[in-house]
Amino acid sequence: MSETVDVIDTLAGISPGDRWDALRRRRPESRSHAQGAYEALFVSVDAAEMSPAERFAVAVFVAQLHGDDEAVRFYGGGLDATPEGARLAGIVRTEARQASHPGPYGAFLHDNAPESVPGPTYSVGSVEAAYALGDRLGAALEHAHMLVLHPRDASRAHLQQLLDAGWSTTGVVTLSQLVSFLAFQLRVAAGLRAMRAAGSASTEGDRR
Repeated sequence: MSETVDVIDTLAGISPGDRWDALRRRRPESRSHAQGAYEALFVSVDAAEMSPAERFAVAVFVAQLHGDDEAVRFYGGGLDATPEGARLAGIVRTEARQASHPGPYGAFLHDNAPESVPGPTYSVGSVEAAYALGDRLGAALEHAHMLVLHPRDASRAHLQQLLDAGWSTTGVVTLSQLVSFLAFQLRVAAGLRAMRAAGSASTEGDRR
C-alpha cells in the first residue's frame, strides 16, 4: 500500500527522500497531526454540515488571500474534482482576486486605538456572483475574509449572517476551523519554501 501524499510537502515542493523531507520526518508527530487535520477537513468529511465543494471553494479563496499560488492550484484541483467544481471554480477565483488586499486590518479599543489599521471588508461582488455562489457559500467566503484579514473585527453579527444564510452552528465551527487550519498550513508551507530557496541560494554561492 502506497504512503499517503503529505499535503504540506506538496505545497512546499518537497520530494520524498530529499533533505527537507528528512528534516520534516524528525518531527513525525507534528507532521502526522498536520496531515491528519487536512484529511479530517477535506477527505473524511461530514458533507451534511459542509460539502466538499464548499470546503475546497473556501480553501481556494483563503489561499488567494494569502497570495499562495501553489495552494490555489492544489485546492483548485480539489474544487475542480467536485460535481459543482465546473460551475464554481471561475467565480470563486474571480472573487478571491477581487478580495485580495494587503492586511491584516482591525480596530483596537481604548488605549490601543491608535494602533488600529482600517481596511476594506469583502462582500460578494455582483448579483451574478451572488446567484452563482448561493447564500451559503457567499456568506462563507465573506466570513473567511473576515477571519483572514479582519480577525480582530469578527463579531457575533458576522456569525449570525452565516446562520441566516443556512449554516448550522456545527457548520460554522467547521468553517472557522477550516480557515484557521489553512492559515497554519500555508504558513508552514511558505516557511519551508523560503528555507528551500535560501538553501539553494547558499549551495549555488558555495559552488562559485
